Amino acid sequence: MNALPPRPRHHVVILGGGFTGAAVAWHLARQSSRPLITVIEPRAFLGGGLAYSSEEPSHRVNVPASRMSLSPDEPEHFWRWLAHDGEAERDPDAVWSNGDIFPRRQVFGRYVAEHLGPYIETGAIRHVRDHASGVKRDGGGWIVVTSGQPIAADMVVLAMTHPSPDVPAALGPIADAGGFVADVYRADALDSIAPQASVLIVGSGLTSADTVAELDRRGHRGRILAVSRHGLRSRGHPQMRGEPFGDFTSRPATTSLALLERVRSTLAAADTDGVNWQSVFDQLRLQGPAIWSALALDERTRLVRRLRAFWDVHRFRIAPQVEAVLDRRHAEGTFDNIAASLVASNDDGDDLAVTLRRRGQRQFETMHFDAVINTTGPAHGKALHANPALRSLADAGLIRIDRHGLGIETAPDSRAVGPEGKPLDGLFVAGPLARGTFGELMGLPEVARHAQTVASQVEAQLGAPSAIAVAR
Repeated sequence: MNALPPRPRHHVVILGGGFTGAAVAWHLARQSSRPLITVIEPRAFLGGGLAYSSEEPSHRVNVPASRMSLSPDEPEHFWRWLAHDGEAERDPDAVWSNGDIFPRRQVFGRYVAEHLGPYIETGAIRHVRDHASGVKRDGGGWIVVTSGQPIAADMVVLAMTHPSPDVPAALGPIADAGGFVADVYRADALDSIAPQASVLIVGSGLTSADTVAELDRRGHRGRILAVSRHGLRSRGHPQMRGEPFGDFTSRPATTSLALLERVRSTLAAADTDGVNWQSVFDQLRLQGPAIWSALALDERTRLVRRLRAFWDVHRFRIAPQVEAVLDRRHAEGTFDNIAASLVASNDDGDDLAVTLRRRGQRQFETMHFDAVINTTGPAHGKALHANPALRSLADAGLIRIDRHGLGIETAPDSRAVGPEGKPLDGLFVAGPLARGTFGELMGLPEVARHAQTVASQVEAQLGAPSAIAVAR
């Protein structure tokens, strides 16, 4: 092993430079303590990550620009940057009929990168283009192992990107077939799909919708079938946005069933008052942490297992430009989505045969496709095994999966929970990997708020006497 360089005082290392890691770094660089910040991210720039580095023109943000921001206290931060940058004039399709702006995802990534730029230029933030292969304790601090020189740190923030999706077991027999796309996030994933190819998309959420939009933009006109367990398609935004509606915190529900009944009664009240259902779910999102904390652990698990699919399609809405493609393709008869479970698959040589069972039916049905695309979403429950750095911490018994299978078990102050259930000094979890504790941590506004909170908690611990002693 290479000799370790002297540890700089108050050195914070952030693993992952997508939006979560970049937001933590940006907020931390603006704190009064001004620690040295190192972000380990293999991509060429910080802030893009998996979501916002896509160069595909049809991939758009799924939240109006006026509600996306690095700074939670300035909701229109990104919107003002867009107006100054002139992106809306260069991409008139970004402006929807109601005036909301849904720019391409890479534009938001550029916005984040530009705001980190000055801190990188001054050396306050250092970008190491590498992968972290391990993290281990070193006295009162930490050592991050990379392909280059190991990095000594006083604090480590785990802000990794979403892990690659799992391939459903029923599709194992065709996993190596030429027409099978295991990970649609690859830049060249759809290159080999012919314009008239028949396509099966496994999954019907945001990624599935984006895949249909991308295929359509590439000139694909063949048959597309999306299949998922519930057959639920992601919903769209209202023509006119309203204020959040409902109250879920004055007398918070303590069971998943009671919460479901509260949501249903609130939706009925909204309909009576002429309020759209999206306003109810906006309130649920805003009050999410309080709703989640009021539920016992078993009730949280029950909520995730039984209602997560229904929550996802209402909460994570697709951009109207993408919704328009799905609606048009459906009207043309070239796109449909069904509720079914996968049973088996095989490569017939000429095409891919997939056997499934439609929801509510007993008989099996075998369909043939030229291509099968997996869009089942990130395998968050296997993050500790898929990522080498997380796996090293898990193997050492320092972190563990949360009981809901959503990510890393995290304390209320965002520190990772270590041996004997105690939070670990100097090891923080930011973003979606912490949602087992905080509930709603997938939408960008919530991730931005949590990144700001983590930065404040890191600074507070750096200012503690024990941390200063370690740094010296």
